[in-house]
Amino acid sequence: MRSRVINSVSGMFAHADIPLRHTGDFPGDPGLCGPDSVSWRVIGDVSVFVGGIRALLIQAAHPEVVAGVDDHSRYRDDPLGRLSRTSFYVTSATYGAMPEVEEAVDLVKTAHQGVSGTSHRGQPYSASTPELAAWVHNTLTDSFLEAYQRFGGRLSEAEADQFVGEQTTVGEMLGAGPLPTTAADLRAWITGHPAMAPSPGMRAAISFLRSPPIPAAQKAGYQILLNGAIATIPRELTPTLELTAVPGARAASTAMVLGLRRIMKNSPAWQAALERCGVPYDRRLFRDKAV
Repeated sequence: MRSRVINSVSGMFAHADIPLRHTGDFPGDPGLCGPDSVSWRVIGDVSVFVGGIRALLIQAAHPEVVAGVDDHSRYRDDPLGRLSRTSFYVTSATYGAMPEVEEAVDLVKTAHQGVSGTSHRGQPYSASTPELAAWVHNTLTDSFLEAYQRFGGRLSEAEADQFVGEQTTVGEMLGAGPLPTTAADLRAWITGHPAMAPSPGMRAAISFLRSPPIPAAQKAGYQILLNGAIATIPRELTPTLELTAVPGARAASTAMVLGLRRIMKNSPAWQAALERCGVPYDRRLFRDKAV
């Protein structure tokens, strides 16, 4: 049963290149964040699954960002491919040696070239502009942090700010801006963003996220995580997103994340990064590589 759960979850992220495949070629390279970072802790936890879904929901509240996705992305035809490519980027940027970080960032920049057009409200968009890149980056940072705080461990205010600061360095490499440097400022920037508005692209994206074409064996667990993600969205955003939390969603998703954490333990990318850096660690916190 444990192997089936691990293979089922891991299989959803196996539709692109495997991150950190050659990370051992860069011994001692701490990468962008490093072993003492909060980012390795937060993104190595299974609560990241909730955070990823939450980020996609919130990102859809920006009409120009979601128009770019709607017009140029193949997420409807290849949802697991898009998920896997996003996972590759996040994993490489967080845990990779610097050459791996730079490669991941360059791939994103290349993918954004040519992603331009006009939204339904007549506003031009380009994925390469700092402001739109900031919306995507900042909502992802805030979502990973919120999911960890709700379903993972508890960070102090200083640790939460450290996480945001670490992620800011990734955003700077992407050319995103503005990039708030504290958790409170980040949340305020998102909830008070003047560009947010409902749009046809938003409704299409949320409809897709409610019922993506994934195997039935995975859909029930996904639905619990989705409901948990919705329950964590700030009340300032729910009127725009037209979302309502399901009663009991937080308790169910907490139980789901706890179960996944017991089975899957921490990210194997975190383990690979620790080994690359020569840092001692408790092997019990990571699953057997043979599983």
